Amino acid sequence: MNRGYLFRWVGVTMLLCSVSISVAEIRQEQDQELNREFQVAVGHYNAGRLNEAGSELETLLPKTPKSFDVHELLGLVYASQGKGAQALEQLQVAVELKPGSAAARTNLAASFLRVGKLTLAEEQFRKAIALDPKSYEANHNLGELYIQSGRLAKAVPYLKTAQAMRPSYDNGYNLALAYFLTGELAQASDMVHVLLREANTGELQNLLGQIDEKREQFVDAANEFAAAAQMGPSEDNLFSWGGEMLLHRAYEPAIEIFQQATARYPKSSRLYIGLGMALYSRARYEEAVTALLTAADLKPGDARCYFFLSKAFANTPIQADNVIARFKRYAELEPNNANGAYYYAMALWKGKQAEGSEKILPQVESLLQRSIVIDPKMAEAHMQLGSLYSEQRDYAKSIAEYQSALALNPDLPDARYRLGQAYIHIGQKDRAQAELDIYQKQRARHLAEADRERAEVKQFVYSARNAVPQKQ
Repeated sequence: MNRGYLFRWVGVTMLLCSVSISVAEIRQEQDQELNREFQVAVGHYNAGRLNEAGSELETLLPKTPKSFDVHELLGLVYASQGKGAQALEQLQVAVELKPGSAAARTNLAASFLRVGKLTLAEEQFRKAIALDPKSYEANHNLGELYIQSGRLAKAVPYLKTAQAMRPSYDNGYNLALAYFLTGELAQASDMVHVLLREANTGELQNLLGQIDEKREQFVDAANEFAAAAQMGPSEDNLFSWGGEMLLHRAYEPAIEIFQQATARYPKSSRLYIGLGMALYSRARYEEAVTALLTAADLKPGDARCYFFLSKAFANTPIQADNVIARFKRYAELEPNNANGAYYYAMALWKGKQAEGSEKILPQVESLLQRSIVIDPKMAEAHMQLGSLYSEQRDYAKSIAEYQSALALNPDLPDARYRLGQAYIHIGQKDRAQAELDIYQKQRARHLAEADRERAEVKQFVYSARNAVPQKQ
């Protein structure tokens, strides 16, 4: 199943193929008393008294071993009781007794699907559709199977056929979402608008907002997300609305939305990350740190908050011990994550400077070196290691690290500037001037950094919006 979005998984549909055994069939089995017993079982089944229905059918089965209806109904009873293996056994016998029954094959396929045997389920659904191309159940269920296995393009035609046969909100929503995720944006929009005429729900407005955003109709998207949140202020809808404001740099509205959202959903880490990002973008660094620390505590292993926590902390001295503790915890939780070691190193370096470099710098050096071992292409770690060596006046080592950083990323203005300064310290003025000249040409460093931050915001909004079910 596609992990980013929640389809409306309502379960596979099973059919009661017949509600009684014909008198002629029963006479072949022995007498009409058996028919009465079967009708009692049907009554129990229809009333939801599954144990009673099962007992009646288990008693009846030895007397009518070739009865399609008894095997079929007993299979449905077992399926309803969650007895997957027993249900399959009975439903397979039923199909063998009546191989031309589309409903029987649909029930067998649905039972296969429930126990995770997708290939066998697909085979039976296809046979059911071949027998009855207009069966809502077979088409809907095969579409659900393809959704569950992540084959969305294959799901679309079956969901479409099912919707044409019997329009329903759940099937239609899944069809609209499948259209959206397979890039059929016009069809997705059309399907959502059809559903909106029947039920104007927040989740439909949310999905329409995502469709409009994908079509670069950003004003419409913002309006749809706002309508969804106002109609149904779920965590998902509020996040989508606030996230849309973040994407389009409407930071003050984003702050207001996320503040209201976190008050309503104080256990949502992604809402606090959104709030922290919005506050950071408005240079409200102390508030940003507080929000991001809350996010880190709510979901310590979520990598998404730590980039902006490091950025916010770099601009304010508050809560140094708390910030360092969170980065230490993250580094321990993710020992093979280069960013974890890097962020911890930088937080220590900034937060513990007052305690003296002789105590802190060896640990910072070790963490930076570890981040490089984990990810040898991490240019920023090389650059910071160069700065650490410069602080220790070991310019030969610092120059080597700056050069490594620039080999990995030639457009790293800070590394250019610091390399130039290191060359000055060792008296290589020509080399220093060459590096500083390049630095001057790259003085849009803050723009490059802003672009990176922008990319981080976009990545977070899209990943966080889709990581949690988009439904009411």
